[in-house]
Amino acid sequence: MIIDCISDLHGYYPKLDGGDLLIVAGDLAENDREISYVEFMDWFYAQPYERKILIAGNHDNFIAKFGFNMFENSTYLCDSGTEFKGVKIWGSPWTKSFFGMNRHCKAFTVGSDDELKEKWDLIPMDTNILVTHCPPWGILDRIPKENLGSISLANLVFDPKRMCILKLHVFGHIHEWGGQMVDAVKLNFVNASIMDENYDPVYKPVRIIYE
Repeated sequence: MIIDCISDLHGYYPKLDGGDLLIVAGDLAENDREISYVEFMDWFYAQPYERKILIAGNHDNFIAKFGFNMFENSTYLCDSGTEFKGVKIWGSPWTKSFFGMNRHCKAFTVGSDDELKEKWDLIPMDTNILVTHCPPWGILDRIPKENLGSISLANLVFDPKRMCILKLHVFGHIHEWGGQMVDAVKLNFVNASIMDENYDPVYKPVRIIYE
């Protein structure tokens, strides 16, 4: 199965090659105006994939306020799951706020990792592909002075009981590590951000051949 992974579009919509599954891991539109999300949806539905899945991110205040309506072959996940070709997929938009975070960009944010853990505890044990906006701590999440990923999320994905089932974890949020993948033996981690830290769309979509 061909899976393309992207995140942190912020209004930039890349040309994609098409495949079986498209995963978009949050921060979709340029701003919180409705027209920006209409533009995103026009682009999203035109992409040539058999199935398309998305979650929201901390910039997606419009979705936090109004929700999201999907059409045929598209699925919006918010602490919820779906299945595609026998693969079980779970999506969650949550991140932890941090010092200096833009107060206008706090959709789906909480104040502590303990609160994040409550969200991660909803993730079923039989999940094969996990899509979160937040990275796990220590995996493609470092800015110059600290790691911004979730410790409780790292504990979950590295649980030996899960690692034999969970095959792919897609996230974004930390632009500095966009377009990169870490192969942890049986589990691939993807920071799918398109934007860099200056909000320039310099990173490419990450393509996964899922077997």
